[in-house]
Amino acid sequence: QELRPKSLDIKQEELGDMVEKEMASTSEAIEDAVRRIEEMMSQARNESSGVKLEVNERILNSCTDLMKAIRLLVMTSTNLQKEIVESGRGAATTQEFYAKNSRWTEGLISASKAVGWGATQLVESADRVVLHTGKYEELIVCSHEIAASTAQLVAASKVKAEKSSRNLGRLQECSRNVNEMAANVVASTKSGQEQIEEKDTMDFSGMSLIKLKKEEMETQVKVLELEKRLEGERVRLGELRKQHYALAGAYDATEDGEAKPAPAPRRGILRKPPLAQKP
Repeated sequence: QELRPKSLDIKQEELGDMVEKEMASTSEAIEDAVRRIEEMMSQARNESSGVKLEVNERILNSCTDLMKAIRLLVMTSTNLQKEIVESGRGAATTQEFYAKNSRWTEGLISASKAVGWGATQLVESADRVVLHTGKYEELIVCSHEIAASTAQLVAASKVKAEKSSRNLGRLQECSRNVNEMAANVVASTKSGQEQIEEKDTMDFSGMSLIKLKKEEMETQVKVLELEKRLEGERVRLGELRKQHYALAGAYDATEDGEAKPAPAPRRGILRKPPLAQKP
């Protein structure tokens, strides 16, 4: 009983309904994500300014574009699924078709859940970044996760779709658009992080003379430490290269698999050749 697939515990009509419910739930999650991003945008404009406002707006705008692309992807995927069911079920009902193709149905449900979950996580990460309680890396990871979930949804839909299907072509185009928008989120996040970190580390306007002198001395110490570490790493790199060249050129493999020392270079091979005598 424990080894039985979970899908066997679900009735035919329940499995068919689960697909529609999951796609509807994913659409609702995306709509909610768009609303939350709009709320975050207005909140950011009221509570931040300058560089931080510019960074927040750029990140949230890229997240909005990504959500719109995901919404179109889900709508297109839903249309393709209806087309697949209508062309493949024959005299069977929709629920019977889903039950007969339970593995494929479970793949659709799993992919749809992954897309909805990724969108929710992206919004939560963006919220924390705007409030300065989260990490920029979270947004990058969520963007990669959404791209992977999108590929999973396209792959699951492609299994049963006709190659000449227009909806399949639209779905693949939507998938490429989602990947592009996810890449924009990553790019805007990285550039925003660099702007914020540069501003935070280079803003000395509120420091006193004593504080500035202390920061100057601490920075000098860090510079000396980094220079010493860099020198040590260069020496280490040189020794590693020497050992590499020694191991690579010391032995030549023989025909029977044994190793023999490589022939020593002839003396004077690098000498300047004698000038040609006049005839």
